[in-house]
Amino acid sequence: MNQPPLPSSASIASPPRKFTFDTVFDGDRVIVPPKPKTAFTAQEVEEARAEGFAEGQRTVVAKAEADAAAALAEAVRAIRDAMTALSALAHEHRAGAARLAMATGRRIADAALDLFPEGPAVAALDALAREVEAQPRLIVRTSAARLTRLEAALTQASEAAGFTGRLVVKTDPNLADAAFTFDWGEGRAAFDPEAAAERIAVALEEALSAEGLHAEPLPIPPEDLR
Repeated sequence: MNQPPLPSSASIASPPRKFTFDTVFDGDRVIVPPKPKTAFTAQEVEEARAEGFAEGQRTVVAKAEADAAAALAEAVRAIRDAMTALSALAHEHRAGAARLAMATGRRIADAALDLFPEGPAVAALDALAREVEAQPRLIVRTSAARLTRLEAALTQASEAAGFTGRLVVKTDPNLADAAFTFDWGEGRAAFDPEAAAERIAVALEEALSAEGLHAEPLPIPPEDLR
């Protein structure tokens, strides 16, 4: 009985090869990745430990630096807020001191006017001596309460200044006690302590308001301080 011919070696199929995702087949050549190392020497263990420790230190230092930067930024913000509040408080203190000085000065001025009511009029005549020296007449108006004393003081002052014209002192019921006016035809001067005090008070408030807007602030640390 005849046997069927045996297949040639070329027709025999290659044995099956196990496939894994990290195995590379290159024709008849199979490239298997190296297996992970499972055994380590004492030196390798020590090196790995040292590397891990150093990495942990770097992480801890980085976190500490970040925390310190955040804390410093928060401190700077708190300082800026405090400086702003202090600037406002300093301005309020300066304003209060200025108003107190204003009130004190007015009390002193009022007391001086009560003691020497003729003082401002005599000073005004002295300042206007050259304006009125060639005038034929100088008319002075004041309150009835100051008339007699003011007339005597101005008569003496005009003679001392060399005024040769006629000095006329009259009462004006519309004037306050210490107020007066000078009229010499070509010019006029007036003094009203109440109006003067009001003008000074308005000027003071305007100056304080301007200082509040433009005064040099207290030194404040910059926001980008690190």
